[in-house]
Amino acid sequence: MEKMKIGVVSTRRNVFSKEEAGKFKNIILQELKKYGADFVDIDDINEEGLLFDQKDVAAVVEKMKRHGVDGLFLPHCNFGSEGLVSQVAAQIKKPVLLWGPRDDAPLPDGIRTRDTQCGLFATGKILRRYNVPFTYLTNSSVTDESFKRGLAGFIAVCAAVRAFYETRVLQIDTRPGDFMTMIVNEGELLEKFGIPVIPVTLPDVMWRMEKIIKEQGEDLAATVKRMGRVDCSPIGDGKEVEKVAALKCALKELSAEHGCNAVAVQCWDAMQDLLHLMPCMAHGLLTEEGVPATCETDIHGAITARMLSAAAGYGTIFFADLTVRHPENDNAELLWHCGNFPMELAKDLKKATGGRHFIMPSKCAGTGEWQLKDGSITIARFDGDHGEYKLFMGEGRTTDGPFTRGTYVWFEVDDWAKWEHQLVTGPYVHHCAGVYGNVSAILHEACKYIPGLEADPAQPTAAEIGEIWLRG
Repeated sequence: MEKMKIGVVSTRRNVFSKEEAGKFKNIILQELKKYGADFVDIDDINEEGLLFDQKDVAAVVEKMKRHGVDGLFLPHCNFGSEGLVSQVAAQIKKPVLLWGPRDDAPLPDGIRTRDTQCGLFATGKILRRYNVPFTYLTNSSVTDESFKRGLAGFIAVCAAVRAFYETRVLQIDTRPGDFMTMIVNEGELLEKFGIPVIPVTLPDVMWRMEKIIKEQGEDLAATVKRMGRVDCSPIGDGKEVEKVAALKCALKELSAEHGCNAVAVQCWDAMQDLLHLMPCMAHGLLTEEGVPATCETDIHGAITARMLSAAAGYGTIFFADLTVRHPENDNAELLWHCGNFPMELAKDLKKATGGRHFIMPSKCAGTGEWQLKDGSITIARFDGDHGEYKLFMGEGRTTDGPFTRGTYVWFEVDDWAKWEHQLVTGPYVHHCAGVYGNVSAILHEACKYIPGLEADPAQPTAAEIGEIWLRG
């Protein structure tokens, strides 16, 4: 994935030390080289590389727009010019990080050279006047852990926001008839969030598969080889394995042709009648390549998957049913699906297999069977109804539980009854996206920059997430 571009608009105020402001600007820019983003500074705007004069605002805005920055960082190198940086932020309309280095002690003669913290109070107020949402990091040193974690977190927020707005969903056929839960308002997604849904039919997929198998290209061969990471003999002979691989390649090609970066597939039961295939393993293979594929034509699930992956540094997601409670652990839940979890997340590939569907009467080939690895997991769900949208988010960890068929992991939280109530009574369904790591705070902060999307955290709570940002 492309690196995030962060515009760095360092600022000072004339009444405080120009020399000190310049020194701290250079310290900050040097520190930024350690982070995984492209930083666009304003060193060429004036001889100081600091915003302190109204005449430079237009040039700063033009540069940030020209470089297509994904967010703005506003380091206050002394008190700062709150009106000027707020004008820039109001015109760029991207996530904003407000921070300044902690002030030194007064000089022996009692003079203070920067008063940075005081300026941060002022800028916070003016950003509010301009209706600009912003993320605040506590006044600190660039060497403090709170600054390091906070800056990294802000970069992840920018990635999540960008991924959300850049989502284009390829819809493979209609939703299954019995799945009223998968109803979405396609026009509203486009009107509110700019997210388009591009439909293609199952015959389109079938014809593309036939072409791919006939041509025997490199992607098909590479996909068959990747499938060899697990025992695929239960799928059937080489031709059936090749069909699973061809489905992945077809979905990938169609996504690229339509400029889509997520796929929602009507995985049953028309596909079994037409293609004699389950798409589960193909979903996992495609998801590993950075194009999340969701089951049962779950368009909202595809949007969730894109945003969650970006929040986790473009980590590989898995798409799951919230299925049953643990038979002995009241706070654990089974995250499961027929066989679509990416192979790279498996706990033990030596025990993993491909297979044929064990529930569907057709018993078509194309599923996977393995347990996921241990670790901390964040699950999320973007959903809505009646014109209102929320993003559910919560963190837990894997736990031991009984064997089941398909791809699965047992997931433990602090109070599952609370989660269950929140999920059932909210605008949600039985599907979620999961990723390894703890990124609820990132998702919660990202919602601040997406008008019309309300953050709905379970664990940690909103108050606890506030504390995470406060302490970095």
